[in-house]
Amino acid sequence: MSSLATGLKGRAELGVSLLLGVVGILVFLDANGLVTPYSQSDPVGPKTVPFIVSGLLIVCAVLLAINVLRGGKGEAEGGEDVDLAHPADWKTVLPLAGAFILNVLLIDWAGWVISGTILFWGSVLALGSRRYIRDGLISIALSLLTFYGFYLGLGIALPAGLLEGIL
Repeated sequence: MSSLATGLKGRAELGVSLLLGVVGILVFLDANGLVTPYSQSDPVGPKTVPFIVSGLLIVCAVLLAINVLRGGKGEAEGGEDVDLAHPADWKTVLPLAGAFILNVLLIDWAGWVISGTILFWGSVLALGSRRYIRDGLISIALSLLTFYGFYLGLGIALPAGLLEGIL
């Protein structure tokens, strides 16, 4: 093993620090690219919050890297009831990931109500529920509630897809 690999052994938190730094830089670049007209009534503008978030991400990344390089190490939570020797339950994880991926692939074409129903129903099936009719009806209700909640409550129109004109 190289001396660099030996020196970094047990310091996986440096990867988190790197990720925080990269995200901070991306947020900064994205915020810097915002084009906004000058307004005397709004001196803060829409760039302020992304710049603050970017700065805080970069500061956290630097402080975490310094802490890890000085020997700091994250401690496992004592309250966790997880047996790390037990293998992952792929019979649950893969269908759950499939429901999320299917949602992402279908949301623009089929719309939120259909893709959300598949997401909710697929998730409960992957997690072991076998009450198909009840779960399907609850999934439809949750999709409709979130669709109209976003539209009426937040003013955000989720894609209607195949149900355009019906919803």
